[in-house]
Amino acid sequence: MARKSLIQRERKRQKLERKYHLIRRSLKKEISKVSSLSDKWEIHGKLQSPPRNSAPIRLHRRCFLTGRPRGNYRDFGLSGHILRERVHACLLPGATRSSW
Repeated sequence: MARKSLIQRERKRQKLERKYHLIRRSLKKEISKVSSLSDKWEIHGKLQSPPRNSAPIRLHRRCFLTGRPRGNYRDFGLSGHILRERVHACLLPGATRSSW
């Protein structure tokens, strides 16, 4: 189980990213429309003004149940060992165990 502080930090980053998403997208569109280099630098400066944690690159997927940051499956939102336990217990519809 991940520390509670790390999980809360990740939630805070997600909230910030949602808050500044439209601002970042509009500034990026402006950069692509402007042709002069000085205007691009000016808009780029505005793009750097929101908080660092509002950047989508800083988000990290975590396991929905345990908060584990590594080995996550996007389709289920679970880490590998939790996914395996759930599949073996028949708690995930549509997921089957591999057998060969």
